[in-house]
Amino acid sequence: MWAWNQKRVLKIKKIVDKMFCILPFEVAFYKGWDMDIDYVGNPLLDEIAQFKPDPAFREKYQLSNKKIIALLPGSRKQEIERLLPVMLSTKAKFPAYQFVIAGAPSFAPDYYAQFNSGDEVPLVFGQTYNLLHHAHAAIVASGTATLETALFKVPQVVVYKGGSISIAIARMVVKIKFISLVNLIMDKKVVTELIQEDCNPKLLGSTLEDILDGGTRESMLLDYSALADIMGSPGASERTAALILAFLKKSSKG
Repeated sequence: MWAWNQKRVLKIKKIVDKMFCILPFEVAFYKGWDMDIDYVGNPLLDEIAQFKPDPAFREKYQLSNKKIIALLPGSRKQEIERLLPVMLSTKAKFPAYQFVIAGAPSFAPDYYAQFNSGDEVPLVFGQTYNLLHHAHAAIVASGTATLETALFKVPQVVVYKGGSISIAIARMVVKIKFISLVNLIMDKKVVTELIQEDCNPKLLGSTLEDILDGGTRESMLLDYSALADIMGSPGASERTAALILAFLKKSSKG
């Protein structure tokens, strides 16, 4: 709703008496439409809080002691095929680092093999949190993974490529300044977003280089700390349940 055609909120307002959101910036948006809304936290915080790192992760996947650059190309076929080749194209520029791909569970290793040439880049399935726990930096497809990466305090570059017609339409109707949840929540540029024609080997390589060491990396990590404060603590489901009960009790008395 907050991204485009905001008048659709009027339809929701007719049937929703109380709303609970999992993104902090949604509160001001829906209150602007005079809706009763509370921010309850985000379920990702619960998942991350429950995560226990595997001390044998590197050994299990035969990873070296080089610092890891995590590649998170998404889970949909089109985005993987558009983004992963560009991600891998930067590998030669960073021989001191180890690139590792987070595979989507709906695809087999053979599918990813078509994108690997020369030295094969390690591929892990169902280990995204362990990968982020060990990563020094990441290249991430726009989506929920950008927020997860930030909450793991991993400096990142956000990338996105869509169909030319879809992008042209989106640029006409979408009313937001950013596409990554990190920047949307912070309401400023924290992570660089390389979209469409900007998602190319040259720009991606130079942007990645900026966050591997130095001032850009440190400022991003400081912003991540502020982001974590805004996101709050785990317990979204419990808070939501308590607020629902309170709302129902109040409504029954009214």
